Amino acid sequence: MSTGDKIENLGDKIKGTAKETAGKIVGNERLEAEGKADKAKGDLKQAGEHVKDAFKD
Repeated sequence: MSTGDKIENLGDKIKGTAKETAGKIVGNERLEAEGKADKAKGDLKQAGEHVKDAFKD
C-alpha cells in the first residue's frame, strides 16, 4: 500500500468520524449516517489495499 493511499484512507476515516460526531452533537441523523458511511468507505479501501499487498508478495 502506498503512502498516498494510506493518507487518503485515513483522511476518509477522520472525515467520517468528524461528520458522525458533529451529527450526534447537533442531532442530525443524516450527517451522522454520512459520517458512518465515510468511515466505512475508508475501512473498505484500506482492506482492499491490504488484499492487493498480500498478492504482491
